[in-house]
Amino acid sequence: MMMQLALIPTLMRKFFPMTNVIQHYAWGSTSSINQLFDIKNPSGEPQAEVWMGAHSNGCSTVGHGDYATKLSTLIDCNPRLFLSDRVANRFGELPYLFKILAAEKALSIQVHPNKTQAEQGFALEQQQGIPLDAGNRNYKDPNHKPELVYALTQYQAMNGFRSIEQIIANFNQLAITEFETWLDALRANPTPQGLATFFSALLSMTGQTKEQALAKLSDYSRRYSTHHVKHSASQSDAPLFALIAELEQQYPGDVGLFAPLLLNVITLQPGQAMFLDAETPHAYIKGTGLEIMANSDNVLRAGLTPKYIDVEELIACTRFDEKPFDSLLLQPNEADDILDYPTPVDDFKFAIIQRSHQRVMHTNSAEILLPLDHSMTLTHQDGESSVIEKGLSVFIPAYAQSYQIECTGRVARAYS
Repeated sequence: MMMQLALIPTLMRKFFPMTNVIQHYAWGSTSSINQLFDIKNPSGEPQAEVWMGAHSNGCSTVGHGDYATKLSTLIDCNPRLFLSDRVANRFGELPYLFKILAAEKALSIQVHPNKTQAEQGFALEQQQGIPLDAGNRNYKDPNHKPELVYALTQYQAMNGFRSIEQIIANFNQLAITEFETWLDALRANPTPQGLATFFSALLSMTGQTKEQALAKLSDYSRRYSTHHVKHSASQSDAPLFALIAELEQQYPGDVGLFAPLLLNVITLQPGQAMFLDAETPHAYIKGTGLEIMANSDNVLRAGLTPKYIDVEELIACTRFDEKPFDSLLLQPNEADDILDYPTPVDDFKFAIIQRSHQRVMHTNSAEILLPLDHSMTLTHQDGESSVIEKGLSVFIPAYAQSYQIECTGRVARAYS
């Protein structure tokens, strides 16, 4: 109560500069965030993610006067005022988490459950009494986790299944005897159900079968990517097997090394974006970008990780539909130098404001702005102003309604 009383005089502020949590995951880059945004890294630790939002595992703080308050605490003072009636009624909290993500090594291959699956799975594990921090816990909350990534550098990722025809062709090249029975079944039944059976069998390999299959994959990938041995493959496959050889250096003996043969591999160029659906396997491999997602921690892993993999639950929460490569890029709607990236979810929206001179922006929800190239100046009609440096962010409550922005470079906008 004391904290809330202390916050009351600040409620009419329109701009809340944020101090954000940096997550030092082992796969992160030690240099990229520093080079792009001048965010210091004196200890030389991996700077994997900068979290901008109100998530409990890394909540931003906002400074005002002598107080530094968690953004979640500020919003909780009056969710309808800060988020809008619409968002407060629908979500009850800031419904998205905004990140800068810098990957030096690949992240785990993962699938996120849809909303219904998350609600049911969370309720069941709560009933079973599995602690939230348990290694075998699948559902940390009852929410889905759709994501959008916007590339700041070249950004390599995997997203969605290749065509079944291409998957069969890729595994045919390897001629791994351990797969022949499963491949025969997929050839005879080239359907989503057939692919589900094949994927489940691959992930469930153990013992000598797994060791021998991975040894043959490793041998083929190294020889083909290093010496461009053609065998029955085309020369254009060299980057694919080079990637597998690279991933093996990071995750030796991991069944996820087969993933590039199953999933689309794409390298986003700076300024390109991609949406990652629920129930779709994906992985970030290397690069720095912006990511916005629904406020959730639910991850079902499928490889490239030492962590728990629940194959049965993963298969139940995966759609085994082919995802055409030419559908991966998210095309923005452009108007007045603003690139608006359409998403099929209500939790978040994302836009890039390319340049602004006294541009007036209108808002009907809470939003977070992040200048990418140069500092920006925000001004409200009541006279309040704020200068936000490149790589720092600002929270703007719904009650601000409108503001003016001045910036010679790009500004990323997260809102709902």
